[in-house]
Amino acid sequence: MSTTADLVVALKAELKASGLTYAALAERLGMAESSIKRMFSANGDLPLSRIDAICHALGLDFADLARKVADSQPLLQQLTLAQERAVVADRQLLMVAICVMSQMSLTEILASYALTEADGVRCLAALDRLGIIDLRPGNRYHLKVAKGFRWLPQGPVMAFFRQEVLQDYFAGGFDGESEMLTVVHGEIGRGLAAAFRDRLTRICQDFSNQHLADQKLPASQRQPFTLVIGMRSWLMPALKQMQRTGEGV
Repeated sequence: MSTTADLVVALKAELKASGLTYAALAERLGMAESSIKRMFSANGDLPLSRIDAICHALGLDFADLARKVADSQPLLQQLTLAQERAVVADRQLLMVAICVMSQMSLTEILASYALTEADGVRCLAALDRLGIIDLRPGNRYHLKVAKGFRWLPQGPVMAFFRQEVLQDYFAGGFDGESEMLTVVHGEIGRGLAAAFRDRLTRICQDFSNQHLADQKLPASQRQPFTLVIGMRSWLMPALKQMQRTGEGV
């Protein structure tokens, strides 16, 4: 939830953007300028009634102000264990969570999957309570996770993917149009490994950005793809079994 301090910061930004000085605001509210300055100070008291009056003076709806505050909050890089457990415990909720990570609208979700509108709204409300989205009027939402968001590596959601998704995914031939599967093994400097990881992360972000950009295309011109990128310090068992023990030859 946003604090009063966050609202004050947002109001200050709106005052600056509108070019309205403290003196001009004080005149509109019928207050002394010193009182306005005191309200906006670090230790000031800004009750809800004053916030509403300032919004009115700025021609700003309080809901719009609250939305701007919500949009300015730090985005989640990961969920907590409790949040992931709650998502995985409800299969419909998990499916809707995966969809909102791709920023699909409720209309798109209902058109693509066998959910009733009531089920969809229930899931969006649950994701709002969990802090994953900010649910807005008309069943629109603001996603509260960062572009580089990752599920917990050993958490409940990744356990679901390992148990129910990976085998089906890798069972494919990867020989369709625009498909590929490549396994590359090698040894590189420790410092370069992090650089490669960052480059792979940017590829994931590019893919996500392209998905969002292409939502304007008709459904007939879009095709679902799933990009899986992984890099791990690991040696396949077949090679590990053949490793020398370190004894002399």
